[in-house]
Amino acid sequence: MYKVLCTALGVEVGPHLQLLRDAGFECHVVDRSLDLWDERVLVSELSGYHAVLAGAEPYSAVALAAGEQLRVLSRYGVGFDAIDLSECDARNIVVATTPGQNHHSVAEHAIAMLMAVGRGFPQYDLEVRRRLWTRTARPRIMGSTLGIVGLGLVGQAVATRAVGLGMRVIAYDLSVSEMFLQRYSVQSVSLDQLWAESNFISLHLPLTPETFHLVNRHSIERMRDGAVVINTSRGALVDQLALIDALRSGKLSGAALDVFETEPLPVGSELLGMENVLLSGHVAGLDQESHYATCAMAANTIIALSQGGWPDGCIQNLQGVSGWKW
Repeated sequence: MYKVLCTALGVEVGPHLQLLRDAGFECHVVDRSLDLWDERVLVSELSGYHAVLAGAEPYSAVALAAGEQLRVLSRYGVGFDAIDLSECDARNIVVATTPGQNHHSVAEHAIAMLMAVGRGFPQYDLEVRRRLWTRTARPRIMGSTLGIVGLGLVGQAVATRAVGLGMRVIAYDLSVSEMFLQRYSVQSVSLDQLWAESNFISLHLPLTPETFHLVNRHSIERMRDGAVVINTSRGALVDQLALIDALRSGKLSGAALDVFETEPLPVGSELLGMENVLLSGHVAGLDQESHYATCAMAANTIIALSQGGWPDGCIQNLQGVSGWKW
């Protein structure tokens, strides 16, 4: 019997468990007391498993070598930058993701963060808890400019919501949809123009060598004074040290971050003490609907592969390979 280890957060419940068991798999959820970011721990846990319904934990060459029977990493979500794809190719391990399942959830989270920071949270909340009663007039969000970097499914979902709020929306994307731009009155601009004109900047890009530290000291210098950076995509898109310096100096008025260069966010991070920064723990893509759909897609991908299928839209490696067998 093939064995599946479920490591993604929250997968103690969901349709995947029954789907996998009905398909003949033995299915287990990892012990939550374990630190899967510790390579030695992950190595130990992978032993004997044929597939993983994986979270954001890193799959290095060493960890992959330990999973001698491993055939599939079916990732909960769309990111796979924590997986050594070349090693998976060498070992004939399929890496799959779950595209199109959580873009509405991420968009809602990004807009919620934008509205919160734009209206002065978490500072207002903290002041009331300290028995302080201050009143500060802040710029209205309606009529301000949102710059969206990356206009894929998530970026488009953010754009439509921002337009509904009365914001001017500009976007940078190398393969932008002209039909979408015209329908929602979104303006396509260069990255330099986006930095210069945006009151709010929301990042919606994958992490690649080209996008690593896209927000850095140089790009921050080009930004409008008092701008707000929102990141619900990948932590390493932002140089956190440069961001912290810009927040301290007042160059940026705030930031909203769901993802970080190191996760979980270290307890000594300066971000934790900054009242103009709103934080959440990599949960933007998680709502009840997206959780159900993502779990089902991840499980169905494993099942399809075990039965000789090849769900192209989900597979991120082994390009040009034919005749892959479980």
